[in-house]
Amino acid sequence: MWRIPPSLAEGRLRDNRVAAMTTPMRLVALVALAPALTGCATQIAVPTSLAGTSWQLLAIDSMDDVQGTTRPGDPSRYTVTFGADGRAAFQLDCNRASGEWKATPATADARSGQLIFSALAGTRAMCAPGSLDQRLSGQLPYVRSYLFQDGQLHMSLLADGGILHWAPVQ
Repeated sequence: MWRIPPSLAEGRLRDNRVAAMTTPMRLVALVALAPALTGCATQIAVPTSLAGTSWQLLAIDSMDDVQGTTRPGDPSRYTVTFGADGRAAFQLDCNRASGEWKATPATADARSGQLIFSALAGTRAMCAPGSLDQRLSGQLPYVRSYLFQDGQLHMSLLADGGILHWAPVQ
């Protein structure tokens, strides 16, 4: 029959090598291991502004349970680039669009705020069946706010119309 050693059962682990270390030696060991331990955790930098950033579409969440969540087959075919000049450039599958954008941070760290796009001018090519170009171009004028969370950009639509989820373009 296998038994749990009393040191483990009591929440203690006896290791003579660690016990023999002095406190300064333990600190040196901890400092030496810190880069290896933190290297596994990914630090996600939160942008302080939308200006100069580019994003690709991950999903469109509808507040209508019938529609649910829609994910593009290839997220790189749906992108937005926020220019420092206040212009936004969109790739909408086989079409392109552009317009002005304005963001007003609601918090001091700019993690969220109001986001509005002007009317978009764009091409009107007929994309392949299943394309999200018309749906997305129809929703962008209704974007009203943004939130940076977990390394992603989330754009909320007017009147709980849905949420557009974006990831940084690599």
